Amino acid sequence: MRNDRVFTIKDILARPVFAKARLAAGKEGTSRQVGWVHVLEITNVSPFVSPHDLILSTGLWLQSEEGREEYLLQLIRSEAAGLCVEFGTSIHGIPEELIELADRHQFPLIVFEQPVRFVEITQDIHALLINHQHQLLKSLETYSRQLQQRTLQSTDISALLHLLHEYAAKPVVYISSMEPGSFVPELTSETQQAIYTWYEQEVEHLDLNDSDTELWFHLDEEQVLLCHPVVCFGQVFSAVGMIVHPTAPVEYLKLLLDYTAKAAAALTLRSQFLEEKMVRNQNELIQDLMNGNILHEEQAQTRMGLRLLVKGQYWFAGGVIEMEHRLKGIGRERMESNHQDILVLLRSLLKKNNLSSLIMLKNNQVYVCCAKEESKTSTRNQLVKLLEGILGDVKRFANRNLKQVVIHAGFGKIRNRLTGMPDSLREAYQVIEVSRSVDRLEHIHFYERMGIYQMLKALPQSFLQPFVNDHLGVLIEHDRTHHLRLVETLDVFLQNFGSKRDAAAQLFIHRQTLYNRLEKLAELMGPDFMDQERRICLEMALLAHAMIEDEQDFSS
Repeated sequence: MRNDRVFTIKDILARPVFAKARLAAGKEGTSRQVGWVHVLEITNVSPFVSPHDLILSTGLWLQSEEGREEYLLQLIRSEAAGLCVEFGTSIHGIPEELIELADRHQFPLIVFEQPVRFVEITQDIHALLINHQHQLLKSLETYSRQLQQRTLQSTDISALLHLLHEYAAKPVVYISSMEPGSFVPELTSETQQAIYTWYEQEVEHLDLNDSDTELWFHLDEEQVLLCHPVVCFGQVFSAVGMIVHPTAPVEYLKLLLDYTAKAAAALTLRSQFLEEKMVRNQNELIQDLMNGNILHEEQAQTRMGLRLLVKGQYWFAGGVIEMEHRLKGIGRERMESNHQDILVLLRSLLKKNNLSSLIMLKNNQVYVCCAKEESKTSTRNQLVKLLEGILGDVKRFANRNLKQVVIHAGFGKIRNRLTGMPDSLREAYQVIEVSRSVDRLEHIHFYERMGIYQMLKALPQSFLQPFVNDHLGVLIEHDRTHHLRLVETLDVFLQNFGSKRDAAAQLFIHRQTLYNRLEKLAELMGPDFMDQERRICLEMALLAHAMIEDEQDFSS
């Protein structure tokens, strides 16, 4: 089913209405595409000529030597298909320098030796082009209908690829981040590897806001891969393409690819939603892990579907992703729909990054456990990096597509035992609580990056509050009555390692004002507050005070 052909000057010259025409110049350009035909007798033609236009003229512009070369250059620069000139009405010949100019630019110059009816020429060519467009649209409609039928019959992408190959009559390529690629027909291993490499470097992490949906990859001088990404939830999960000649017309092929990419996206989504109906065993395993019902590590890994390693080990990351709905009056159905979208996206991203995972949705929280086999190129740090990227993608999706839904996430320590998941989840909750209450840790998602807050969060408030009062109570009370911001001044002064200049700049106050506050600090706390042991206690108390204050503000 070949609908990707275009009509060229050579095709037009074979039409009966051109029986009395001859090609006067530009013989090397007869492969130029003809997209439309119209009559132009004005000299300033550039604004009225589009690429692939065939221009008909009686040659009025040739009667004056001045500007006739520029007229022809305007057509050439506008990428017109060619020029047809009628003899006998206004002119009887074409100057030799124009013939040479047309030949030099391979621009077809067609002459009619005697007057002709331009209306017959335009009617004939327009009918030819319009009928072709009509057939193309009918072909696309049929293709779209057959695509829909095949997506309803199966979730196998190969059915779509064979249909595309049938319509395009070109080699078809499908590359995916989540499953093996497909090639119809099979390509050489070298070509396949080149395409895989290009996909990983240029397509897999494509920024859809800054890029066109169609991509080109030059395999060699005779072959180009025209590719269209398959997008779900704003993420590129695969790509479908076909191999064409660099000079081949591709407008029809682009439409076929667009239709196929959308059908492939629908299949991907349906496959992911079907997987959501098959997660009961995963939910049971997560519940058993959380409740400490599995004591043997081999049993836990086997139930997760991991192969038991003779050498090496797995790294496991357990965490919680919490969806906060800030829009008042949102219906339960809409909330559940948002949760399901996040869940499907998260599962797809984990699969895309080759992470074995357990996922369970409960109310507005998603419990996650990921596994990555350790190797020379895969370490616990790489697992953290992958999860950071996944969380970034989830947050961006929520920000762009879900109205006033804020994502909070936390992961516990990276462990090498799946049975340690209960501890990981407890740590994950602490990460979320601290990141919500301490502004400076807003973007921290991992327990190991909480620093001193690991210890502060583990201590009961019945201990922290008296500790804060013992070391900062006199300053807090003084600030309540005199509003000198002594607690903030002490915090900034310690952060800048006692530098008065830097502290004053950060506080946006005059140096003398800082001196006055420091004198007051020494008066209230004693002159030894910068001694090492005293300073450590003060820094701890300041962090604890900020955390307690922020938690109280959040809860209120």
